[in-house]
Amino acid sequence: MTDAANEVLYEVADHIAVITLNAPERMNTISGPMLNDLARLLTEANEDRNVRVVILTGKGRAFCAGLDLRKERDGNGLSAASSPTTINLRNTPPTVLQAMDKPTICAVNGGAAGYGMDTALGCDIRIMAESSKLAAAFVKRGVVPESGGTWLLPRMLGWAKASELIFTGRTLSARECLEWGLANEVVPDADLMNRARAIARAIAREIAANAPLAVQASKRMMRMGLNENFSDHVHHVYLQLLPLFKTQDMAEGMKAFMEKREPKFEGR
Repeated sequence: MTDAANEVLYEVADHIAVITLNAPERMNTISGPMLNDLARLLTEANEDRNVRVVILTGKGRAFCAGLDLRKERDGNGLSAASSPTTINLRNTPPTVLQAMDKPTICAVNGGAAGYGMDTALGCDIRIMAESSKLAAAFVKRGVVPESGGTWLLPRMLGWAKASELIFTGRTLSARECLEWGLANEVVPDADLMNRARAIARAIAREIAANAPLAVQASKRMMRMGLNENFSDHVHHVYLQLLPLFKTQDMAEGMKAFMEKREPKFEGR
């Protein structure tokens, strides 16, 4: 999708899916339609055999400044993505991101506040533009991190640093995010997408050199391991291993090893 009327853009090239929040006039704040489109396109990228890595970014000077409160007043905000009395959290972007098997990179092009910060944190890798920032401004608005922050931050930072960030509602610059361990790299603004694509291409090449299904299963197991004790986790890893035994890629991997050559994986 490339029409400027779309609130989320989607393109695939060289096994890389780029998903772009496309409402720069309102700093990419989340509306109901944007919420639905983002979740749908993340799912589409995850299910597309041609996609090996996903880049999530924003258009304009912000990545995502949180929920669009003006849309809420108009009846076209977050509530528009749910029934009048319930919110279907199973299909919201943070939940979809958490369940994705494909590696995800957030190219943080500007401010990421509230829902936008949590969405960025939900990706596996964060490359931040020099001028970008993460704003944990929830308590300053009288709310809690509603989209995964209270789950993600203690695991990323440890209890003490997560408490400091959440309780103060502090805004971290890109350099501070790097120091805190919330960013992988900080690059000049003009270099952001080139660097994100370079990392994505490198990951895509490495995934192509390995068995894609095994890479995806490994990520799935890492996610599950965050909530399991060791005994349960080992059991689930074994259950994940059983279907991999039946794949063409595992047979090819074993054959290539015995023949002392590079394997040719097809993701089957």
